Amino acid sequence: MIWYPYQQMKTMGAPYEIVDAEGVYLYTKEGKMIDSVSSWWSVIHGYKHPELNQAIIDQVNRFSHVMLGGLTHQPVQRLSQKLEEFLPGDLNYCFFSDSGSVAVEVALKMALQYCMNRGEHGRTMILALEHAYHGDTFKTMEAGDDEDYHFVLNAYGPSQYVVHIPTEVQALEQAFARHGHQLNCLLVEPLLQGAGGMRMYDISFLKRARELCDQYGVLLIFDEVATGLGRTGNRFVADLVLPDILVLGKALTGGYIGHAVTVANQRVFEAFYDDDPGHALMHGPTFMGNALACAAALKSIELFERQDYMSKIRRIEAVTRREMAGFSHPRVREVRIMGGCVCVEVLHPDDLRGYQQFAYQRGVFSRPFLNCMYAMVPYVIPEEALIQVLDTMKAWFAGRG
Repeated sequence: MIWYPYQQMKTMGAPYEIVDAEGVYLYTKEGKMIDSVSSWWSVIHGYKHPELNQAIIDQVNRFSHVMLGGLTHQPVQRLSQKLEEFLPGDLNYCFFSDSGSVAVEVALKMALQYCMNRGEHGRTMILALEHAYHGDTFKTMEAGDDEDYHFVLNAYGPSQYVVHIPTEVQALEQAFARHGHQLNCLLVEPLLQGAGGMRMYDISFLKRARELCDQYGVLLIFDEVATGLGRTGNRFVADLVLPDILVLGKALTGGYIGHAVTVANQRVFEAFYDDDPGHALMHGPTFMGNALACAAALKSIELFERQDYMSKIRRIEAVTRREMAGFSHPRVREVRIMGGCVCVEVLHPDDLRGYQQFAYQRGVFSRPFLNCMYAMVPYVIPEEALIQVLDTMKAWFAGRG
């Protein structure tokens, strides 16, 4: 029996069975539907992309996987080199893993050990955001701040090691004044907080965060698992404000294979580069640097650059703003749009009860959560399909008082 994610198994409805997928469409036995959420925000090139398929086929005909313990291979070498060229600043040191949650876990471990290696043993605390979501491994849950996902940690009581603040500069400054010399890192989802409610905030918060991290000697970590590769309308938010550690996943491989990377700058890496074996980063996911995933990631980045995906994202945002202009309803609290993301926040979760099936009947796969109806479409979506997604969202409220 399959144990499905984020579901009460006793009461969940039957999931839609997918028999094929191509472009922006998922196919069931009954018909097709537009995937408006890109399989949890990852399938940016759409399904069954011929170049991505071929990159994986070519690599599987060589070999699928070898571990990085005492071995290496060209796909992981080429991907590391490409990321060094592709990413801003001196984000040059790539530690690979098999999921975004693990990659954030690695970043938090790096930040703590960075301080330990430098003899700063009092820096045991993490500063994070309210409504944060960074994954479902234990330290990422602790750094997160979402009762809907992480209530199991109530068994341990309040964390002694994490401080959560709103995305307000005053709260940021107060937190540094109070805890600055105890912090090893500030961890954020930059500009767009995903699973915590598609919350959007201003770049001024991140600019001030960079200044305070420099002032207090604290590492700044950007969790761009969801936001990286264009979702906010920027290639990376790290292009605007440079972090010390950057985490990527999801769209890294075009959503074809699970893979993620934690990328550190020179200063972080040098704290581990030592004759002392106790200063090594003792971490090693079995499938880190998987050859198939690296081949997919290299092709994904190539497509992103060669086909000018930033222009595609600007088109998605422009069409979304045009189609959603003037839309309001008594049950809607706010409509938020940023890059390739649109969120209609309703007043109460019950206002979205039944929407998934409503959308399915209109040829759209959607997965609302909490009080958020949202879309994060593949970047290759045709305009008419994007309008169909947005019209379906608006149609839900027709006739509802």
